[in-house]
Amino acid sequence: MDSSHHTGMSHMDHNTTVSHAHGGHDSMMMPMTFYFGFKNVELLFSGLVINTAGEMAGAFVAVFLLAMFYEGLKIARESLLRKSQVSIRYNSMPVPGPNGTILMETHKTVGQQMLSFPHLLQTVLHIIQVVISYFLMLIFMTYNGYLCIAVAAGAGTGYFLFSWKKAVVVDITEHCH
Repeated sequence: MDSSHHTGMSHMDHNTTVSHAHGGHDSMMMPMTFYFGFKNVELLFSGLVINTAGEMAGAFVAVFLLAMFYEGLKIARESLLRKSQVSIRYNSMPVPGPNGTILMETHKTVGQQMLSFPHLLQTVLHIIQVVISYFLMLIFMTYNGYLCIAVAAGAGTGYFLFSWKKAVVVDITEHCH
């Protein structure tokens, strides 16, 4: 692409740090490839900048624990939902069986009241879960290899610790997977 018609603009290589005004302060351009480093790594907020190996280690532990908490929260919400189901109905319906026979198939229907403490608690926990999932996504999008490993390892460890009793069911409403 010919950029000669853009006057006053210069070519920069990909390793050059670009500063621009954003909200009244200068900030660096986000990296678009994975890297392993701990200098000037912004973590979610402009004032939260990692500059030392110790700060990166602390951030790694915090992100790892946040990802574990996210997995635990998902399982806790499922458990609370099962405990809070108030009305249970059994519906039987005839279905064709082998050799022209008729079988009765029974379905269990459960419900929950909208204006109840369990539903309010589920709503608040859902909001917290969504916010944490977006935080984890944004942390991963820093492209910092250490932080990406912390997200993946924390989520894997959390799943290992909290999901072992759970029956495996595909959740099509999952936001982050």
